[in-house]
Amino acid sequence: MSLQSRYVLGMRVDATSYSDACERVLSWAGEEEFGYVCVSTVHMAMEAYDDPDYRRIVNGASLVTPDGVPLVWALRLLGVPHATRVYGPELTPVLCRRAAAEGVPVGFYGGSQEALDAMIRNLRARNPELQIAYSYSPPFRSLGQRERDQIVHAINASGARVLFVGLGCPKQERWMAEHQGRVRAVMLGVGAAFDFLAGSKKQAPAWLQRAGLEWAFRLTTEPRRLWRRYLYHNPRFVALFAAQLASSGLDD
Repeated sequence: MSLQSRYVLGMRVDATSYSDACERVLSWAGEEEFGYVCVSTVHMAMEAYDDPDYRRIVNGASLVTPDGVPLVWALRLLGVPHATRVYGPELTPVLCRRAAAEGVPVGFYGGSQEALDAMIRNLRARNPELQIAYSYSPPFRSLGQRERDQIVHAINASGARVLFVGLGCPKQERWMAEHQGRVRAVMLGVGAAFDFLAGSKKQAPAWLQRAGLEWAFRLTTEPRRLWRRYLYHNPRFVALFAAQLASSGLDD
């Protein structure tokens, strides 16, 4: 399946869609091509811009979806007019619905136990036939090698073939890259999707999301945790991407 991609500040972004992403993930799961999927935001683009090692991790993913609306706009400005958003909190239930229909077992790694339990209840209510083979809320601390090995063994023994990872950026992408080749499942780093689907955090209204202002809504709800992500990274992204566009125009 062909796919158009562009590099935004050096980070690859793929012009996929919900349908295309689901087809790819379930195909990889069926063929045991166990890689990982990143859902990319401005925050991820700036982390990748600042850290070459992290940029290599994202660019090494099997698929990098444009989760953030500004990255959809960036794709369009870079010559992909049909680019659409593939948002982690929406991709997760869509993929679960497809997995339920096709009998593909899924798993969940990350988040608090409370959020994990609530999300699973909500997903099962929507998809009674969904096979949830694995779920685990890891402790909020560094894990020893024995603990990490036990987690890998438990995931593989469960039979899950799609694993949703909710550790937040950039931790979840590093975790997926570290476990590629060990975890026998297609891994998707879906960020705050666990909290949104659990109902423990509110999502921005649809009109704010379409306007690319979801960041402003999230900043008002969690200012102490998110101020640096948005007030530092967002202006830098705008300036640096404008420079990239100007440079590509000169090259043309």
